[in-house]
Amino acid sequence: MTTIAKEEKKITKTATAKKAVKVSEEAAAPKLRIRVKAYEHKILDASLKQIMDTAIRYDVEFFGPIPLPTEIKKYTVNRASFVFKNAREQFEMRVHKRLIDILNPNQKIIEALTNLSLPSGVNIDVKMM
Repeated sequence: MTTIAKEEKKITKTATAKKAVKVSEEAAAPKLRIRVKAYEHKILDASLKQIMDTAIRYDVEFFGPIPLPTEIKKYTVNRASFVFKNAREQFEMRVHKRLIDILNPNQKIIEALTNLSLPSGVNIDVKMM
C-alpha cells in the first residue's frame, strides 16, 4: 500500500470514531418525543403551534414539526345488496401525523404540556427517550 492510501484509511477510521462519539453524546441527553395525530390537518397544525409556543416560552430546544406519512384507510361498500351487486362506493379516512422532539426537557415544560387544552380529535403520544 502506498502512504497516501494508508493516510486515507486512517482519516476514515478517525472520522467514523468521531461520528460514533457524537452519536453516543446525543443518545445520553434526555429527549421528549411527541407524536400528534388527527383527521384534519388544520386542527393538527393549530395544536402543534400551541405546543411549539409553550416550548419557546420555556426556552427549550426542540426539533419539528416533522411531517410523517399520512395513513390512508380505504373502505369499499356495496351500494345495493341484491340487484345492483356491481355498484360500489369507496370511502377513505386520512390520519395526518406530525412529530416533535424536545431536547433536555425540564419539569416546567412537562407540566405545561400536560396542562395544554387541545381540540378534540387530536391524539397525542408522549415518550421519554
